[in-house]
Amino acid sequence: MTRLPASASPPAGEELVWETRFHAADLGKLRLRIDGIALDAGLPQARRDAFVLAVHEVTCNAVRHGGGSGTLRLYQGPDALRCRVTDEGPGFTPDSVPHVRPDPGTAEGGRGLWLVREITDGMEIAARDIGAEVTCVMRL
Repeated sequence: MTRLPASASPPAGEELVWETRFHAADLGKLRLRIDGIALDAGLPQARRDAFVLAVHEVTCNAVRHGGGSGTLRLYQGPDALRCRVTDEGPGFTPDSVPHVRPDPGTAEGGRGLWLVREITDGMEIAARDIGAEVTCVMRL
């Protein structure tokens, strides 16, 4: 597996609209801020709710499994919002995210990122020198 550096620069054609470090105590405020940015970007209510939930799942994962904190970068392009979350935990591979809905009674984990993949227009996972990088995308 190739380890990648943190991707702080905006993807081509997109601009960084918000960047913040976060801890567990910040998760509620993050949801509100992401909702406001998605509203300003023009996401309809149902897609906005899905994007906010997806970002929440990724940030919760960073807190729970990635060392207790992370960095969130939100990018906007002409046709999409992209949220990139990096952490300093042990990292993981895309193969660790189930391809079918995990059974809540028996599965040990993976439900959050499975959900992110299902409700967004795209999710990427990249291993880094330290930690993980998860990016989710929602078309406007």
